[in-house]
Amino acid sequence: MIVRDDHAGSGTAQLAVIDEYVSAVAHALGQLSRRQVSDVVDALFTCWQHAGCIYVVGNGGSAATASHMMNDLIRGTWLEGMRSIRAIALTDNVPLMTAISNDTQYDRIFSDLLEALLQPDDVVVAISTSGNSPNVLRAVAVAQRRKARVIALCGNEASPLWTQADIAVTVPADLVGQQEDGHMVVNHAVAIALRRRIELERE
Repeated sequence: MIVRDDHAGSGTAQLAVIDEYVSAVAHALGQLSRRQVSDVVDALFTCWQHAGCIYVVGNGGSAATASHMMNDLIRGTWLEGMRSIRAIALTDNVPLMTAISNDTQYDRIFSDLLEALLQPDDVVVAISTSGNSPNVLRAVAVAQRRKARVIALCGNEASPLWTQADIAVTVPADLVGQQEDGHMVVNHAVAIALRRRIELERE
């Protein structure tokens, strides 16, 4: 079936919107600190060396990124004969999250889980474009109290999350969607670099 564009004007406008969005993502990625991303790889590699676990948290689109990150940290770094990365997205157990929020409050859906699970050699990856999510900040507080490292994927350098994290990667874009796009790129870059780092241990 051939679809005709009978609204050339609106089509041109749409292309302009798409180009503006994609160009902004490309610009933000160009400004992304490679050193910050490298620091994340270092921290996760150290966690792997000590058989620690990586816990990932976030809300909304950042919850989807957390799930994706767990997938890539485990499967994207897998190597035959090498110990696997241990990673858990705390966003994935909906029954437990609803139980905690129903029994107490939504702000505790991640922190209560970390109270039960977190060990000093573990890492918490906190993802929040605003950097102000109460449940994410509460999880960070537990991590700090347990002496676990905190990695933040942010969109705002002036946010509480950026300030409180041990390592913070900021995607300097104006729109939340663009920041989330950047976080996914960071996730993939980290997984690839981490796999190579682990592979070198075998050589």
